[in-house]
Amino acid sequence: MKKLIMIAAMAVFGLSSAQEGFKLGAHIGVPVADAGDRSSFNLGLDAAYMWNVAPSFDLGIASGYTHFIGKSYDVPGGSIKGDDFGFIPIAASGKYRFSGSPVSLGLDLGYGISTNDDIDGGLYYQPKVAYNFSQGELYLGYQGVSNDFSVGSVNLGYNFFLK
Repeated sequence: MKKLIMIAAMAVFGLSSAQEGFKLGAHIGVPVADAGDRSSFNLGLDAAYMWNVAPSFDLGIASGYTHFIGKSYDVPGGSIKGDDFGFIPIAASGKYRFSGSPVSLGLDLGYGISTNDDIDGGLYYQPKVAYNFSQGELYLGYQGVSNDFSVGSVNLGYNFFLK
């Protein structure tokens, strides 16, 4: 019985320990808002470096790339494919882990640089909820860039912890 309690305590401590270091991953999403009118789906890469600044709170920097795939439109005599576009976020990143739970809440906030000349960059934000594993996290989030063209997507992603 003592061994079982010791193993359970070590497992809980392992899940609540700091995840300081690099995170690399990928996501796929469904565009919404103005982006939903122009795109069928999006995919991208995530990168971050986090520092443990309090027992349940990590703070860091994040970047990556999100690419929106243009929709095809049927017109008389054929179809027209819409333009693809993308954003590179430069953001501060925060993550709060609930004590004794593998669940965490996060927020990335910064600037989204547009890779398309026809679309301006703007305020970048990504609130997310994650389920943490020992080697990574599975997250569901909303990624948005606010400018005169509202870009947003609901994303599902996985980040690997590189310690």
